[in-house]
Amino acid sequence: MPKQYKIDSKKYKTALDFSFNLYKDKVRKGSNTPYFTYLSSVSNLIIENNGSTDEAIAGLLHDAYELNSHKSFSNKISNKFGVRVSNIVKQCSNEIGVNVEVQNWINQKKEFLDNMNKKSQSSLFVCLCDKLHGVSCMISDHSRIGKKLWKQFIAKPDQIIWYYRSLCKNFKKSLRNHKNLKDKFQRNVNELEYLVKK
Repeated sequence: MPKQYKIDSKKYKTALDFSFNLYKDKVRKGSNTPYFTYLSSVSNLIIENNGSTDEAIAGLLHDAYELNSHKSFSNKISNKFGVRVSNIVKQCSNEIGVNVEVQNWINQKKEFLDNMNKKSQSSLFVCLCDKLHGVSCMISDHSRIGKKLWKQFIAKPDQIIWYYRSLCKNFKKSLRNHKNLKDKFQRNVNELEYLVKK
């Protein structure tokens, strides 16, 4: 039976405040929804699926290095929340820069996919929660704005489906446990593919 974790409320509150301040001026693509709420939802999903305090904090910061790639920032995360949190965040990062061309996007995703079997179980778990919530949001956005959804992305819809299908395969192969989450992710990707073909 998996170990049952108790969240360190004080440490987690510090991370909540830190993440909020880091992202308070950022919104999700194609909406006015504060980006911080996306991160807190990912973190909640981690906690609800018996994640540790470090994993939950990493969920709040999982793409922080994509916005702040300087070593000094990495050191700040390590000093404030520990090396384990910093390492999880680093392993979850797979895209640096905002003006990325399609081929660069594909290359970055291929590199991330190729290295998934080298990542820690905690990093894969946090990444799965992130991708699961992300696909859920895409499905919800599609019901709201339809095909306009795809204009928000660098890649074409079929390339996005390729990436998520590849993630499904790699999560099943490399991530132990979390069968319910992996199955739900697969169902959501299937639904997203249906919407692309619709």
